[in-house]
Amino acid sequence: MGDTSVKKLDTTHSPKGEMGQKYLASGVTVSMRLWDNEQPGDPKPSSQRDYETVGYVIRGRAELHLEGQMVKLEPGDSWVVPKDATHSYRILEPFTAVEATSPPARVHERDER
Repeated sequence: MGDTSVKKLDTTHSPKGEMGQKYLASGVTVSMRLWDNEQPGDPKPSSQRDYETVGYVIRGRAELHLEGQMVKLEPGDSWVVPKDATHSYRILEPFTAVEATSPPARVHERDER
């Protein structure tokens, strides 16, 4: 039997990453992060990550640009960014979303590359 411990994280004490993300609960193979009240502006720089991301929009609107495609993200929408896919976001109005990454984005500084 594997690890059966319960983990709880109070977001008021969650660490923040260099891109403004707040790290939430993290397990061995998946982690969560919060993008809270991201403000509109120029598109974020394109990136490729060595993890898969799934997300859910809580508030606001944004565009996800992924490998030559563009989708608008609005409250209630969810999305997937495959591992190693070139992508960027453009925030259209104050935006809050939760993402899960597998493997965990924070491990081995995956978010900072």
